[in-house]
Amino acid sequence: MAILINLDHMLLNRKMTLTELSERVGVTIANLSILKTNKAKAIRFSTLELLCKELECQPADLLSYSPDGPASKRD
Repeated sequence: MAILINLDHMLLNRKMTLTELSERVGVTIANLSILKTNKAKAIRFSTLELLCKELECQPADLLSYSPDGPASKRD
């Protein structure tokens, strides 16, 4: 998928664990893990809103476009 979710970077920058974020936004760790590992096929705007509110960021801080998918992001 060409849309990447940069949740891992945001958590690192905020010094927050996935468990802590899960508790704060009310989204299961399993669902956040799917987002974090870029295995999600979709994200609800309501979830995106909760993440942005808690992480104090904009949607563009969490989402990026890479035509080659996650592999190009690691290079």
